[in-house]
Amino acid sequence: MAITASMVKELREQTGAGMMDCKKALTETNGDMEAAVEFLRKNGQAKAEKKAGRIAAEGLCRVAVKDNVAAVVEVNSETDFVAKNETFQTFVDAVAVQALSSDSADIDAFLAEKWNEDASKTVKEALTDKVAVIGENLTIRRFEKVKEDNGCVVTYVHGGGRIGVIVDAETSVVNDAVKEALTNVAMQVAALNPKYVTRDEISAEELAHEKEILLAQIKNDPKESQKPEKVINGIVEGRINKELKEICLVDQVYVKAEDGKQTVSKYLAEVSKAQGTDIKLKKFVRFETGEGLEKKNEDFAAEVAAQING
Repeated sequence: MAITASMVKELREQTGAGMMDCKKALTETNGDMEAAVEFLRKNGQAKAEKKAGRIAAEGLCRVAVKDNVAAVVEVNSETDFVAKNETFQTFVDAVAVQALSSDSADIDAFLAEKWNEDASKTVKEALTDKVAVIGENLTIRRFEKVKEDNGCVVTYVHGGGRIGVIVDAETSVVNDAVKEALTNVAMQVAALNPKYVTRDEISAEELAHEKEILLAQIKNDPKESQKPEKVINGIVEGRINKELKEICLVDQVYVKAEDGKQTVSKYLAEVSKAQGTDIKLKKFVRFETGEGLEKKNEDFAAEVAAQING
């Protein structure tokens, strides 16, 4: 039986499954609509695709590391309850291992890869299977892989999986003391969320833009705007330096500093001297679960009240 576009459209509207999945289902069932729906349900695709519109802003970040290669992934769920589910956690761990061996440049290519745990499926199909089992919309949102040939990479997971961090450093010595120091730095990244490793990463244009904003703030202040230009410029520079100390990792006060003043840069210099090396931070990756995603505000009482009033 010939499968028409209108048949595919009808099945898609009934199930919410993807267009190609609907066409395949109709082909496999010789155009029988009911059988095609059953085909999609059995394969978990109807159930999964119906949930695809829901916001998945909870979930977990997981890391994997082997032979100086590290990967971090974020896999989202709709609820925190599912994020605590062992089946979900095992799946996220497997996604992290997949990312560790992946050469994909983006998430679409990653989802199209053969699933390491079952080569008959793609990563996306493995995800679809988990959606059917768990019963919530799940998304593999992002991943990043870091390889270091002349040093060391370490990973750190904070808050049971809320935050995943990779720190990459160049060093001629890789021992327990160096790894511990870099793990401490990874904890710093998780806690204080810097934007850059050093000030050198900030473009001249971005610095100029920040100064422009600060200058405008001063000019809009009745008291500060009356100060001499030289004083105003000094205020701007002072505020810029203060901001850079907060957003640049090496300039931040080390969270474990006994004197409350030692910077990350000075801490690493101290460890480098003790271990006979020069630890140079190259980059860090920090994923926080749900970062930048809009979370649905569940207020059952308000929902019921709205229905009654409506």
